[in-house]
Amino acid sequence: MAAASLFSSTLFIVFLAFAASINVSCYAQDEDRKVYIVYMGDLPTDETEYTPRSHHHSILQDILEGSSAEDTLVRSYKRSFNGFSAKLTEREVQKLSGMEAIVSVFPNRNIQLKTTRSWDFIGLPQNVKRMPIAESDIIVGVIDSGIWPESASFSDDGFGPPPMKWKGVCKGGQNFTCNNKLIGARYYDEDQGSARDTDGHGTHAASIAAGNFVKDASFFEIAKGNARGAVPSARIAAYKVCASNDCQADAILAVFDDAIADGVDILSVSMGDSEPVAFDQDPIAIGSFHAMKKGILTSQAAGNSGPSPQTVISNAPWLLTVAASSTDRRLMDKIVLGNGKTLQGLGVNGGFRLNGTQFPLVYGDNVSTVCNSDAAKSCELGCLDKDLVEGKIVICDFARAESPQPLSETLSETFSSGALGTIMISDPSKARFDESRVYPLPAALINTVSGDIVKSYFNSTKHPVATILPTESIKDYEAPVVASFSSRGPNSIAPDIIKPDISAPGVDILAAFSPVGHPSGVAGDTRSVKYSILSGTSMSCPHATGAAAYVKTYHPDWSPSAIKSALMTTAFPMNHTQNNSDDAEFAYGSGQIDPVKAVNPGLVYDAHAQDYVEFLCSMGYTLSKVKLITNSTCPSKGTTTTINQSARNLNYPSFGAHVEVNKKIGLRFTRTVTNVGTTQSTYKAKIITSDAAARITVTVVPNVLSFRSLNEKKSFVVNVVGNGLGSNETATAALVWSDGIHTVRSPIVVYSQSILPIV
Repeated sequence: MAAASLFSSTLFIVFLAFAASINVSCYAQDEDRKVYIVYMGDLPTDETEYTPRSHHHSILQDILEGSSAEDTLVRSYKRSFNGFSAKLTEREVQKLSGMEAIVSVFPNRNIQLKTTRSWDFIGLPQNVKRMPIAESDIIVGVIDSGIWPESASFSDDGFGPPPMKWKGVCKGGQNFTCNNKLIGARYYDEDQGSARDTDGHGTHAASIAAGNFVKDASFFEIAKGNARGAVPSARIAAYKVCASNDCQADAILAVFDDAIADGVDILSVSMGDSEPVAFDQDPIAIGSFHAMKKGILTSQAAGNSGPSPQTVISNAPWLLTVAASSTDRRLMDKIVLGNGKTLQGLGVNGGFRLNGTQFPLVYGDNVSTVCNSDAAKSCELGCLDKDLVEGKIVICDFARAESPQPLSETLSETFSSGALGTIMISDPSKARFDESRVYPLPAALINTVSGDIVKSYFNSTKHPVATILPTESIKDYEAPVVASFSSRGPNSIAPDIIKPDISAPGVDILAAFSPVGHPSGVAGDTRSVKYSILSGTSMSCPHATGAAAYVKTYHPDWSPSAIKSALMTTAFPMNHTQNNSDDAEFAYGSGQIDPVKAVNPGLVYDAHAQDYVEFLCSMGYTLSKVKLITNSTCPSKGTTTTINQSARNLNYPSFGAHVEVNKKIGLRFTRTVTNVGTTQSTYKAKIITSDAAARITVTVVPNVLSFRSLNEKKSFVVNVVGNGLGSNETATAALVWSDGIHTVRSPIVVYSQSILPIV
């Protein structure tokens, strides 16, 4: 406008307008272009001359407006499945969506990153029986924020060369070296330039699953013990797809494309969308489906959005979905007030020692000169006055209803303002009281009852003082209990498939860490640690990954579904009362994982690609989409293999059914089990009812299964009847097959909760 005002020539103005008109569409397209993922399903098997990247270029050239294929193509998926990501306009996306070769087109998005004691707690001690040669042949792929290769947890002392089946590479970037333990590394963001983990999350997950034995690991002497993964002799391949919780969907698909072709045996994915996503638009569901077809089981975190229902983000039946539960170790801090009263709070204070010295307590009006009293009491961002709080312990009303400030912001404010320590007070409904976080300064989280005691003391004396003692480990006799943060079912995508599948330790887990990461997650926390303590389904997921790898060392020929079945049917049944829910199976699935029992489950519910094809058909996927995804078609009615009328008939290790409110219940589940126990055995069925109101009756036909050989299969039917469920009601039971040696347990859940639509 300023340039135009310098000229009065009408001709020049017309010229400018004309020039703008011929360029505006190009500029608009550039500005409106966003990265989309174009998923095309399986790679063609009948075209020897097929070149995926050339095909992707050709498709783009047909639909692009004003740009070249070379400029818009971001990634080609060409090793394990077919597809690409590209910078597209909405108009171009519409053109693509109507093409026959396309399964789905969806926007790229950010996917979020969601152990000394834990393995002993779930019955996998250091001296457990192992298959050393088979274990060293297992390759665990970890899709996360990278890895710190120099960690002692990834030492290759005593390791031979990588397995011959390994087809991957070590492309970790400059100054990154792999070894015979960490045999592969890749990164997917050129701006990062390295697979090195600067966050700590990926290093933590990898060491939980398959870290080597490390003596006397600890976080500043807290939780000290021998750190190890489930399979210390297994190999690790690290795929860095995240940086600072930024994990792009198109990069995640690229990881699966590579990892499958590289030759991994198990995949661990401690990340997921913020909410449930349809299978054909979920990069993890897509990638793990193709992994399953190649015999690779993928373990995924259930999510950290609990305890609200329908928050589980890993819903595909071919995934092993893992909830987070506690172990019998809690990490606690003690607060000692000047009047001698001692209060117990939550927290991990590592590297700080107040040596029992009492320091001044400050609160409210005497911590701020810029905020009102309520904001000052909450220690809101920008409120604390450094001159008033430096060298003192600040009381903070964390998460007031009027100011739901995250705990991280409270810690950041007290830490940056120079406070010596902080006592955070919260109602249990507004803060997690079942985990202990690493703090950047001496701190403790206490409930409002203890908080009233602190405030009463503060108001009773002119010079209130207190101290915070070092963190202690205490015994938790109620464990295992599902963590409040762990995402819950029901399954929003496939309501008849119970999710999560299983629970594993995910609270206060000590494991390897990046020495350049912030252990508390608060900027300015300069402590450098080799091991740290984290909580989340991101920690429970690699526990399940490691357990699956342990089972696979004994059964290298088992399918992903057989391994998954073994883990689910041998799980430790968790307590409904302790988990405070009538819908407990939607919190913990089949129960707490038990790796040793899973090695010898007796029977398994096996499923293969064709079973999942029929499942997708029953979900309403079109014939063309099923063909593109699976290279198979839906079976026709009237043939010997008929379409499953419901996802309930997928050969799944649990039984779920979503029913209409107040409608009579008449359900029929068909299942087939494979004998993997003893050659000749007879299993009898038993129904365990946990439904006090007896709202359902369960029968099994036949209720006795006799086997004469290993790998023999037998089918049965489970019938469930009842008068109906009221609104938002759940009825539960369990089917247990036993031959006197093996116990094969499956939960049965019938529920009437409304299923939220997926947008």
